[in-house]
Amino acid sequence: MPIRKKFAKDQARILLQRFNVKKPPIPLEEIAKELGLLVCLKPYAGKDDLSGCIVRTDGKTIIGINSSHHPNRQRFTLAHEIGHYLLHAGERVIVDHDFRVNLRSKTSNNAFNPEEIEANIFAAELLMPAECLLKDLSNKDIDAENDEAIRELRERYHVSGQALVYRLANLGLLHTSAK
Repeated sequence: MPIRKKFAKDQARILLQRFNVKKPPIPLEEIAKELGLLVCLKPYAGKDDLSGCIVRTDGKTIIGINSSHHPNRQRFTLAHEIGHYLLHAGERVIVDHDFRVNLRSKTSNNAFNPEEIEANIFAAELLMPAECLLKDLSNKDIDAENDEAIRELRERYHVSGQALVYRLANLGLLHTSAK
C-alpha cells in the first residue's frame, strides 16, 4: 500500500478548518469530543512501550492513552489515534466481541507500516500546522542549535522537542550552523 502523505496532511488541515483552529496549542481533547471519541487516560502496567490504542466497537470509538507518558507525548499519541480514526478502518480483532483496533507503540515510529506513517504525518500536521509554523518563524528557518527558540516553539505548540525538530526538518525550516 502506498503512503498517502498528501491525503494525511489534507485531512488534518480539513479538521483544523472544520473546528476553526487558527493557532496553537491545538485543542485536541475538544476535537476528539466533538468527533464523538471517548478518550481514556490510563497507565499500561508493564507496557511502557505502548503509547495508545483506538478501539471501535458497537458504534463507539475509544482512544486509550498511556497516562504514564509525558503530556506532550500523550498529545502526539492522541493526534496519531485521531489520524487512525479518520484515515484507517483498523485491524479486525476477535476477543469476546468483534471490534477493530490500532495500537501505537515504539515500533509505530518505524518506517514500515504505511498506516502508522500516515497517522504520524497526520498527527504532525494537526499538532504543528505548517501554516502556523511558517507564521511563527516569519518564513525563516531556525537553527537546530538554538535551544531557546526550540524551547519557545515546543512550549507554544505543547509538543516534544523531538517532534518539533522532525517537523521543522520535514518542512525545510531547520538548519544546522557550522561550528
